[in-house]
Amino acid sequence: MLPRQYLLILLIPVGLIVVGTVGFHVLEEKYTLFDALYMTVTTITTVGYGEVHPLGTQGRIFAMFLLLGGVFSLFYAMGELIRAVVSGEMQSLLGKQRMDQLLAQLHQHIIVIGYGRMGRLVCREFEMQHVRFVMLERSPEAVASFKGEYGIPLLGDATNDETLRLAGVDRARALVTALPSDADNLYITMSARLLNDKLVIVVRAEDDQAEKKLLRAGANRVVSPYAMGGYRVAHAVLRPTVVDFLDLAIRSEHLELQIEETKIAPRSRLVGVAMKDSRLRQDLGIIVVAIKKSNGEMMFNPSHEARIEANDILITMGHRDQVNQLAALANG
Repeated sequence: MLPRQYLLILLIPVGLIVVGTVGFHVLEEKYTLFDALYMTVTTITTVGYGEVHPLGTQGRIFAMFLLLGGVFSLFYAMGELIRAVVSGEMQSLLGKQRMDQLLAQLHQHIIVIGYGRMGRLVCREFEMQHVRFVMLERSPEAVASFKGEYGIPLLGDATNDETLRLAGVDRARALVTALPSDADNLYITMSARLLNDKLVIVVRAEDDQAEKKLLRAGANRVVSPYAMGGYRVAHAVLRPTVVDFLDLAIRSEHLELQIEETKIAPRSRLVGVAMKDSRLRQDLGIIVVAIKKSNGEMMFNPSHEARIEANDILITMGHRDQVNQLAALANG
């Protein structure tokens, strides 16, 4: 939808043609509607091919007013349109409309709030995984610096419910808020949870005391960059080989080995099948590390007799192609 000022500018020529056509047709008996239309167009465009029929006094007076008012109004409208095109205002408007259409088409996407150091890493990982997401940031410079094929940059304040709705929070599957302020993250978590009670919310926390508040506000997971960094540094010293293995398995650029979680759909043929009969290891080369049951129970290194049930989440290791085959099998 164009702004009101542009709609008014576009209506000026239409209004002049309608007024001129009706005026010539009413004031001059010999003028049909087509004659009046032709006379109006030649008058306001200053072409002046001549009168279709001789005009009377009233017709000439009307033609003078139409000529003076129409020329200035038409030139003003054309000048405003040219100014909008040259200044980039029209292009920006069309770009905004195109972005709104893209946002309206998104479903089951992820919303990333904040494009700082942590937000950039999150967006980069989603890009590498080919995940559709919306990057929401209040800084115009940060939005302008965003480059991605699978992400849509959106300028706005995430503490505003209308901005969250514009980002498609009601249709999203997850939200990541990585702002440096715990207060902002807390407010956004509460707002997002009220707008979508099924949304998975992952929140960055700066202060250790903020974790409990964020969880009570509706966050599913709270991540502290400093705590994770400290654990990683400690384990890099104590268990360097384990850290190397996890890096190899978790990072998406290493295709040789991937650790992935796969949810079993109710229509999958794996439902009700025991591990020994699933042939995941024999046919796909998949190693099942654990099974998270629908009630939250975690079965590590499941036995051959363990049965796979609907809505179970398999935590597996394998090549990326093997993991993708398992995902197709799990979805039925």
